[in-house]
Amino acid sequence: MDVKRLKYSVDGEWRESTTSRYMPVTDSSTGRVIAEAPACTAAEVEEAIQAAAQAFPTWAAKPVAVRTQVMYRWKPLLEAHMDELSLLISTELGKNLEEARGEIVKIIEAVELACSAPMLMQGDSLMNVATDHDTVLYREPLGVFVGIVPFNFPAMIPFGWIVPLCITTGNTLVLKLASLVPLSGMRLLELLYEAGLPRGVVNAVTCGRQEAEIFLKHPAVRGVSFIGSTETGRHVYSVAAAHGKRVQAQTEAKNHGLVLRDAPLERSARGIINSTFGCAGMRCMALPVLCVENAIADEFIDYLVRFAKERIVGCAYDPKTEIGPVVSGEHKRFVTGWIERGAEEGAELILDGRGIVVPGCEEGFFVGPTIFDQVKPEHACGRDEVFGPVTFVKRIDDFEEGLALANASPFANGASIFTSSGYYAREFARRSHAGMVGVNVGIPVPVSFFPFAGHKDSFFGDLHIFGRDGVAFYTESKCVTSRWFSEEESRATKVGTWEGTVNR
Repeated sequence: MDVKRLKYSVDGEWRESTTSRYMPVTDSSTGRVIAEAPACTAAEVEEAIQAAAQAFPTWAAKPVAVRTQVMYRWKPLLEAHMDELSLLISTELGKNLEEARGEIVKIIEAVELACSAPMLMQGDSLMNVATDHDTVLYREPLGVFVGIVPFNFPAMIPFGWIVPLCITTGNTLVLKLASLVPLSGMRLLELLYEAGLPRGVVNAVTCGRQEAEIFLKHPAVRGVSFIGSTETGRHVYSVAAAHGKRVQAQTEAKNHGLVLRDAPLERSARGIINSTFGCAGMRCMALPVLCVENAIADEFIDYLVRFAKERIVGCAYDPKTEIGPVVSGEHKRFVTGWIERGAEEGAELILDGRGIVVPGCEEGFFVGPTIFDQVKPEHACGRDEVFGPVTFVKRIDDFEEGLALANASPFANGASIFTSSGYYAREFARRSHAGMVGVNVGIPVPVSFFPFAGHKDSFFGDLHIFGRDGVAFYTESKCVTSRWFSEEESRATKVGTWEGTVNR
């Protein structure tokens, strides 16, 4: 098949880039290059920002109930194109079809949340806040936002986490799509414009780091939503905030699970298998580290290994596949490099997913389920993010040791406990450093009515994605205080001041 040369989207139309540099997009299951994404020039990035800036006044002036109508029309298009979008995600990223469909389902959930913007944007008011004075707080859009998104959720993150709340609250947007996986995002943008989105409200580019730096300093950009590595997120936060922008930077994770001796072991192990190996481990809410009480460690690990071996590794878009490939050859080398390092550090490799071959997909980027036992606190493999289908077991004597190990991590995205004890469940929820805590839940991601709330080095900023935080991030408050006079008061020569009325 011919390799498709992709375009970028500005002002509601797809344009050819003038760049001389294109980045390969692969079918992760076969290793074949299927498209090339442009490394857009600085002028093209500027063009996208200006289009969003020009679209903002008209879009912001529309009643919020008019803006949400786009979401109402977009939702049935998402449902109608579910299979097409899922196949795109599976092909370019490597998720199995069920996981890919899950991304579209989560977008729809976010769309439904955004449809309630007329309620979510309501402010506060107080009549007679001081004598004859009334104050009303309004929430208003800010302007142009930028979304810098990762490869691991090419549909859900840009078009679920960012687009719905950003635009229904009245802002405009430029998306920097991940160059490894732009196809599903580009198709979603087409469907968004098909739903009646006005030109320029959402624009999309692919570009390199140097060009992306423009977003962080551009005077027309009011806020940046970033999802990616901690190193880059810290840079985005410091530079963009220094230039007066709002920033939410959701970054790396090394989520810990605590398995106590009273947990239902078989059921817990099955749930953990999904959370640690689902999406081939390429998600920040995976559960790659398990702190397991010594009293039940051998039995629990036996379950873990048995269930991991049962998982079907195969072509991402084969309906039978449970674990697909990782996103690229480079990422496969990154993950297998960590497996090698874990063995070198002295952790016990009890299930090795390297060298797996899928018939008919011999050039695909596959890494099978991998499990390490006897991982120590000093081992980097159990401390740093691997972002692949690799599980690390740390044996512990009791609850307190497990909680201390989990809280010692510099990351604090999610954490889970598996137990039948209400006391330990409550203690874990109360004392965990993580922003999202699960009790007998392997992936404690809340629905979008609540914030996606990472802590410590898993997040930089003040307002999280989704929930009330999300609405506050995309709006600024304006307080209007008014006083009206009777005819008699209007004729009076002495007019009281605000300061003079406060204490009356």
